[in-house]
Amino acid sequence: MRAMVIDRYGKVPMRLAEVATPEIGEYEVLAEIHAASINPVDFKIRDGKVKLLIKYKMPLILGNDFSGVVAKVGAKVTRFKVGDDIYGRPRKSRIGTFAEYIAIHENDIALKPKNLSFPEAASIPLVGLTSYQALKDILQLQKGQKILIQAGAGGVGTFAIQLAKLMGATVATTASEAGTNLVKSLGADEIINYKTEKFEEILKNYDAAFDTLGGRALEKSFKVIKSGGKIVSVSGLPNARFGKEYGSGFLKTLLFSAASHKVTALERKHNVQYTFLFMKPSGEQLRIIANFVETGKIKPIIDSVFPFEDAQKAMEYSESGKAKGKLILKIR
Repeated sequence: MRAMVIDRYGKVPMRLAEVATPEIGEYEVLAEIHAASINPVDFKIRDGKVKLLIKYKMPLILGNDFSGVVAKVGAKVTRFKVGDDIYGRPRKSRIGTFAEYIAIHENDIALKPKNLSFPEAASIPLVGLTSYQALKDILQLQKGQKILIQAGAGGVGTFAIQLAKLMGATVATTASEAGTNLVKSLGADEIINYKTEKFEEILKNYDAAFDTLGGRALEKSFKVIKSGGKIVSVSGLPNARFGKEYGSGFLKTLLFSAASHKVTALERKHNVQYTFLFMKPSGEQLRIIANFVETGKIKPIIDSVFPFEDAQKAMEYSESGKAKGKLILKIR
C-alpha cells in the first residue's frame, strides 16, 4: 500500500513509500482509508516532541485520524462488519492514517456520521475527542459557566466552541480579524483579536480555560480564571500529576515536575487546577459525537482538502497556523 512516512525525527519532509498492508489482530479491523486529517500533533510527533511520552520505530507512518470503510474484520470483532463506513482515532501506539489502510482496534472506531462525506468525517475524530475529553471529562463544564477557548478558528477551537455552546456555556475566544466571522458564526460570545488586544486584560472571573497554544498564552490564562477554576491544555507541559496518572514512572514524573514548575507555581498562586490532556481514543465517545453531528448540533469546519500526494504541502500549511478549521487529505 502507499503511505506517507518519515525516516527520522526532526523537521524532515514526509516521503511517499510502498509499505506492507498491515495484518490485523483478532479484535481489530482493517480499514480502507478514504480520508485523513492533518493535526498539530502530527508535526509534534515528527519533530520528536512527544518522545518522552511515546517513542516510535522508524520508518513511521504519520496520521492520527481518518474515515473509511471496513475491509476485513478480526475473528473476535463484534461491532463491525465488512463494508461499514467508519471513522476513528487509532491508539497512540498504532498511529498511521496517512496511508491506504490501517489496522485499528474495534474500540477505537465508530460508524461514520450518516450525513457527512468521508472528508468531512475525517475532520472530526481527533478534534472531537480532544474537545469532548477536555470540556466534559476534565473541566466538567456546566450550563451558565464561562470558558475561554484559545485559537477559536483552529481545528480544535472550531469544534470546542460548538461543543461548549451545546453544553450551555458562555464562550470567549481568541482569533485574528480573518477568523472573527467564523468563530462568531459558531456561537462565540466574546472574541478577542489577539493581534491588537490582550485577553488577560479583558476577561475576568472565568470558570475554565481550554488552552491549545501553550507557552505564554497558557501562563496568561491563569489571570482570567477565578479561584477554584480549571485549565486544561493540549499544548502545555505534562506535570507530575499527569506523570503519576499516566504511569510514567518515577524518573519521567520527576522530569515532568521540573519542566512544569512555572505552571505549578501559577496553579498555587491563583488556586486554579491545571491538567495536561493526552487524549485517548474512544469509539464510545465517537458514537456520542456522531449523534451531535447527525442531529445538526455540531458541524465540521474544513479549510482545505488536499490530494494524498500533497500531504507534505498540507503539513506545511498546517504549521503556518493560517488554516481556519481542518485540513484534509483525500486518499481515495
